Amino acid sequence: MTVNSLGLNKPVQQTKVCVAMSGGVDSSAAALMLKNEGYQVFGLTMDLLQEPYLPQYSSIADAKVVADKLGIEHHFIDLKADFYQDVVSYFTSSYLKGLTPSPCIMCNRHIKLGILADKARELGADILVTGHYAHIKVTPNGVELHKAEDLKKDQSYFLFDIDRKNLQMLRCPLARYSKDETREILKNAGLEIYKKSDSQDICFVQNGKYAELIAKIRPDYKNEGGDIVTQGGKILGKHKGLIHYTVGQRRGLGIGGDIGILYVLKLDVENNRLIVGSLNELKTKDVLIKDVNWLAEEIPSSPQEYMVKLRSRQQEVPAITHFVDEKTAKLTLLNDFYGVAPGQGCCFYDGTRVMGGGFIC
Repeated sequence: MTVNSLGLNKPVQQTKVCVAMSGGVDSSAAALMLKNEGYQVFGLTMDLLQEPYLPQYSSIADAKVVADKLGIEHHFIDLKADFYQDVVSYFTSSYLKGLTPSPCIMCNRHIKLGILADKARELGADILVTGHYAHIKVTPNGVELHKAEDLKKDQSYFLFDIDRKNLQMLRCPLARYSKDETREILKNAGLEIYKKSDSQDICFVQNGKYAELIAKIRPDYKNEGGDIVTQGGKILGKHKGLIHYTVGQRRGLGIGGDIGILYVLKLDVENNRLIVGSLNELKTKDVLIKDVNWLAEEIPSSPQEYMVKLRSRQQEVPAITHFVDEKTAKLTLLNDFYGVAPGQGCCFYDGTRVMGGGFIC
């Protein structure tokens, strides 16, 4: 039997595809493309957001409009409680611990490519398709996750923590397209959704106002100011509450005088202190990674060199990686890196392939 374009030994017409339809440009284009190829496509839209954390505008309605125009089945799944627990609450509690959380990584693992994947199977899907800009390669050894061709849009970093079983089911047809090309696909099909603007980075935080969100969710939390100090303990000023800062930040510290440019080195939650220092003090060489999720065949038994991405918007750096056990790795960074933030994700790359990842501790 001929292998279809999604890598299954099954005729296209008999392959049932679930598209995770968010009501945005990318997932709408993915649904259109696969429908045009002749697959049995249906849409599945998650209801995630609840007041007072944010208005969801018309995303669910937009997804239904696209599904109706494509003539495909459209299902909904209410995941508001799960999203709150696994993503919003995680985000809030991480900040209160002085960490810099990675909510999109958590959402992909637990929600988009977790519960939604289970629901897709329940509805009979062979494949789950998302609008992520990442490349899925089907090999004799199973599915591999790689970077998208347009590195400016690449989202593979946010997918390193998904379950290996769900990775085998995942396909991302936009891997070879730019965002402009994706919009053009919808425009040529007469779908007005092509005009919709991109969503913000974190869907449940309006205008980047983390502190306001935390105040709503945790009204019991006292956002008290405290001392800004050097690593030696010298007091330089006062901070306005640790939730307003993150490791590597240099703007908005409110420190005057001729002491030069300073960066946030650490959030000392126990003593309510913001520790700052020079750029050289911000540099990190040794990093400990926990909760490793390995997507490749086997975790190496000896130290290996990988490229690692320690923040979504920063360049990868080479690192010697030594696995202490299946869930813990020690990194020795081979290039200078500034602003390693506990709580952020660390993604391991071998060339374009995502080998796995974990979280900085």
